[in-house]
Parts: sequence; structure tokens; C-alpha cells
Amino acid sequence: MDPSSRCGSGTKRSKKGKNKLQKFNFDDSMSSLGRVTPPLNLDSHMKMEINGCSIDIDVCDLRLVEELGKGINGPVNKMEHIRSGEVMAVKKIQHISYDPLDEKRLLMDLETNMKSKKLPHTVKFYGALYYEGDVWICMEVMDTSLDKFYHKVYALNRTIPEEIIGQIAICVIVALQKLKQELKIAHRDVKPSNILLNRDGEVKICDYGISGRLENSLTQSYVGTQMYMAPEYIDPAKDRRKGFSVRADVWSLGLTLMEIAIGQFPYKKCESAFQQVKVVVHGNPPRLPEGKYSAEFSDFIATCLTKEEEKRPKFIGLLEHPFIIRAKENSDVNLGAFVREILDGSS
Repeated sequence: MDPSSRCGSGTKRSKKGKNKLQKFNFDDSMSSLGRVTPPLNLDSHMKMEINGCSIDIDVCDLRLVEELGKGINGPVNKMEHIRSGEVMAVKKIQHISYDPLDEKRLLMDLETNMKSKKLPHTVKFYGALYYEGDVWICMEVMDTSLDKFYHKVYALNRTIPEEIIGQIAICVIVALQKLKQELKIAHRDVKPSNILLNRDGEVKICDYGISGRLENSLTQSYVGTQMYMAPEYIDPAKDRRKGFSVRADVWSLGLTLMEIAIGQFPYKKCESAFQQVKVVVHGNPPRLPEGKYSAEFSDFIATCLTKEEEKRPKFIGLLEHPFIIRAKENSDVNLGAFVREILDGSS
């Protein structure tokens, strides 16, 4: 329910009221993990920096505009701050339990959002609120996600040009590389719905709830959306004690870019985990159709979808690939114009 319908737009709830986060103490939890401590505990209101302005945000002053999408833990809504007119995306993590795994994922999502504010090609984080058992993560609004976008492209009987895919690839690779380099974090859930676009041609990644902390460039577990998982994760013969590198994200990126290029997920739907192991681990990796794409793009996808983890490059290696170098040098590509054209329904 939209909280503004419960309490008038001018109503403020006391910090001592029922919306105060009692059991889940954000300061203490972050400090105990040796991480950055936010300025105050989560509450139903907070002062946020939005578009250069400092604004007091209270959940009672937020009006639901539309639902943008749904995640594992709850919806992502577009909401308007009634007093200022500012619009934001609000990710609601619903009915916070005190299960250690749930708490760990919430902390990772909040921490990464806070720390990534100044990193390129990551969604801007405004702040976090707590309301009736839910944590609200407030972020900038983007115009669409890559999965919705490419489906709209194909609904218009069009395709995404290779040059456009190159610009998207650069942004995502740089974002993932900076997460690794600056924050020692692997995203672990790279897929079209976690890559966002706007009409200005900006490309940004989001959703860090299952990101993993890297130790000696490895994360000790790998989770994510099953269909985008790398072979080394789903291979039952894999020695998982060795951990997983960011190369797993490179595999997911390869599937993502191939998906938006051909207009469908590269693998046929697997009916069981056994079938997925058979197809992904023991079968040949998918490849772009011959003769339809440039040699550089075809090789880039093949490079990302190298089954042997040790032979698959990391992000820094991808940035040196001829397809990416060519995309960097192609200054004539107007990603924003293409996004606007598709979102406005031009054929």
C-alpha cells in the first residue's frame, strides 16, 4: 500500500515510533563487519541528496507512480516525493526477517549501493528507509531495463545494431571492473534485467543483493540466476573449495549480450538442473549465427563464453578485445537517440 494514503502528506512519524528499526541495528551490523557506517540507523525518514539538493524524505510523503519491476525480495516502484516533486526508484525488501543470510544480503546490497555512488555506470543511491517491516532502498530512476528494452526492439521488428551493443558492453564492463577494483566485489547476477538504460544514453548496473566479497580475487560461493550461471558453478565435478573468480560474471555478460543481439536467450529452456548440467557443462557453448555479425563481435561473444574458467578473460582483458577497442573509437554512435527512438515506438 502507498504509505501516503495512510498518513497525510504533511505527517511525520517520530523516530521513537513503531517504524524505528529496533532489532536490526544498521550501525552496529555494519560496524561489526568492519564496513562503512552510515550516518544513522534506518528509520521511516531520512535526509537525502537528490540532484544536488538536500531533501527530507519521509515514507508518508512518497506517492506511488508505477511499478517498475519485481525482484526476489519485493517490487521496485517509481515514486514521487510529494513536497519536492522529485521522482525516485524505490526497491522494497519486504518483511525483513532476522535470518543471518537475509541480513547478510541486505547489508551487502546497502553497502555496495552506498560505496558505488561515485563509481561509473552504477545507479545512484539516495538513501534507505524502514517502514512496517520493509527496507526501502531509494535510487535514481532509469527509463528502462535491458530486458524490457530488447523485447520492445524486436516487437517493432527491429534489431539492436552491433555498434549499440558495443557501447552497452563498454559501460557494463567498466562498471564490473570498478566494483572489483575499488570495492573488491563480484556482482554475481549479471543479466539483462540488472542493466538499466535512460533516454540520455546512460547505461548502469544495479542490484547487489547477492554480490560477493572477493578474497585474493575469489569469492567463496557463487549464486545468481540459474540460467545465466557459468559452467564452473553448476558442474558437480568442480572443486568449490577453490572459490570462484569474476570470470563467472564474464560468462553471464556474454550470454546477456548474445541474448539482446539475437532477441532470445541463447540456450533452449532446461526443464531440470540435470538437463542444464548436460547442456551447459557437457555441450558446446552457444555462438552467434555465422555471417550475420562482424568477426570481432562473434569472437568477443565466443571469448566470454569460453567454458574453461582459467581460459576465460577477466574484465581487464575484455577491455583490450578488438570489439571493445573498436566500440571505444566509434564516437559517432548515439546510444541516447536509439533508446529514445525505441521507447517512443518509432519503426
